[in-house]
Amino acid sequence: AVMPEGKKVQTDTDENSELLRDAVQQASTAMGKFENEKDISRHIKAYFDGKHGPNWHVIVGKGFATYATYEAKTHMFFYLPPLAILVYKMG
Repeated sequence: AVMPEGKKVQTDTDENSELLRDAVQQASTAMGKFENEKDISRHIKAYFDGKHGPNWHVIVGKGFATYATYEAKTHMFFYLPPLAILVYKMG
């Protein structure tokens, strides 16, 4: 994946997938434009819903836990310090 040096990623997609590249790039872009985590997540979701179809879910924060059902090959969790980002599709 196109991850900056030392960044961590967990995904059930191919690590070189377009989805993961898009997620990392859009998260980085959003973090450059917005400070509010809600605005960052809104930006990523709008991009994914527009490009990859509806029903994407995006969680952004410094600390959170999740337990979610997701469609196969759509789960991406990664760190772009200081934030963790979870992107997945369900629905």
